[in-house]
Amino acid sequence: MRLIDLSVPVATGMPVYPGDPRVAITPALSVAADGVNVLHLDMGSQSGTHVDAPFHIDDALPTLDRLPLERFWGRAVVVDARGAAPRTPLGPSLFEGALSEASLSEGRPRTGDIVLVATGWSRHWGHDDYLAHPYLTPEAAELLVNAGIRTVGIDALSVDATPADDFPAHRILCGAHAVIAENLTNLAPLLDAQTAGEPIEVSLLPLRLPAADGAPVRAVARVG
Repeated sequence: MRLIDLSVPVATGMPVYPGDPRVAITPALSVAADGVNVLHLDMGSQSGTHVDAPFHIDDALPTLDRLPLERFWGRAVVVDARGAAPRTPLGPSLFEGALSEASLSEGRPRTGDIVLVATGWSRHWGHDDYLAHPYLTPEAAELLVNAGIRTVGIDALSVDATPADDFPAHRILCGAHAVIAENLTNLAPLLDAQTAGEPIEVSLLPLRLPAADGAPVRAVARVG
């Protein structure tokens, strides 16, 4: 068994979604002056590797603390979208293989399973190209919801295009009370493990923020 970190580091000036609060981390206390080291963190709830609660896009939908913990921890299926060009919409055909009995030794994903979309876009983290990521079509989001998937992650800034006037994939997934994880990284080893037939379990446990739209996570995969 091995653990694989799927999280980007949290640092001052790190990339954020356009218009979101900037991230700033500064010393608050020091050993020299105060006897202890403490950092002051200034950041938005959608900073870095994070999860979206359904409340993120609709006041009437559940907040982060109203979701079952099972949404944030479970068996993962990884979809390989690394061949997609910039701003490519990822349609249902990309996901049908992962959701079919032919591609999984254990059959179709069970309700509560996690689907991770590996675009490879995390290689652009910190650069302007990061905004030109592939994204899910509404039809792909519908397919996942209809398959019983209630947790979807992607190694890109959003499951929708950036920038966007609307968020159809968010609306479909969140409307089904699904959790969305964004800004994941290091998904290639998971694809290798999946090809080798190794089981993959992923933890996306967020900070416990009452009535929140989302929260940063330390995303970790357990392989084997």
